[in-house]
Amino acid sequence: MEKYLAVVISGISAGFLTRVVLLRVDYRQYPGYPHGFVTHLSLGFIAAALGAIAVPALLKPDYAAFTFLALAAQQFREIRSMERQTLESLEESELVQRGKDYIEGIARTFEARNYLVMATAFLTSLITQFLGWLPGAAGGLVLVLLSLLFKSGQTIGDICDVVPAKLHFKDTILHVDHINIMSVGLKDSRRKILQEGLGVIIKPKNDDARATIHDIGQRLAIAHTAATIMGTKKDVDLPEFTPMLRKDPDTGQVGFYIVPNEPDMKALIEAVKKAPVLESASTRPLKAKAGRYAAD
Repeated sequence: MEKYLAVVISGISAGFLTRVVLLRVDYRQYPGYPHGFVTHLSLGFIAAALGAIAVPALLKPDYAAFTFLALAAQQFREIRSMERQTLESLEESELVQRGKDYIEGIARTFEARNYLVMATAFLTSLITQFLGWLPGAAGGLVLVLLSLLFKSGQTIGDICDVVPAKLHFKDTILHVDHINIMSVGLKDSRRKILQEGLGVIIKPKNDDARATIHDIGQRLAIAHTAATIMGTKKDVDLPEFTPMLRKDPDTGQVGFYIVPNEPDMKALIEAVKKAPVLESASTRPLKAKAGRYAAD
């Protein structure tokens, strides 16, 4: 086994480094620090070890050991369930909720990243075995850099234009430009909304984008992202200050209203653009012939 020591060490190092660079706490404050870090880095180390040991197991050959590794790898599917349950528990105390689609996307991401760690460790070990430790180190570094491509996907800013919009009332109905948002009965609330509230129009760049922001889960993700970054004056007894998105059924444009802690329009536009495009909401009607006919 000593002759495989460099192979295993190189694979574990590259795989674990991959998990480190993919793990960070951002504006969402998830995973939590330090306990969330400990959990995910520990799982990342295990995934890296599994990927690295797979090469000696195949070359020995010890197919029974490789089968054991495959069975162990399947346990990483439980990571998705663990993350889903954790976020659903936290959801109960969120004033502006993520929504089930956003939670599922986060859970799926954490599961997939462990498989990415295993693949990086396996390929690095393979290169080291056949080409030596120096090419293995170089290959491992390249694989780590390639893994950064999976760190983040598309955001709303990639598929939509976000422009400032005017908040105004028609009787008691709040509008963002021409889009009806909701009814606000209290005069004091209407006055505060006009004084401190902000609104934007989210304009899809094509029919694919229009279908994406049509999804309710996607709109909840936008509201949650903006409220997390900007803050919100919503409280349990102030439902009229709930950040809200409504669609213009004729154009597919979406109006977004929020009463943030800091009423800065430039910051709001950037926050909306930063919202992730959810995998469950991302659709491609233009890829279908019928969709192209409809677009024409």
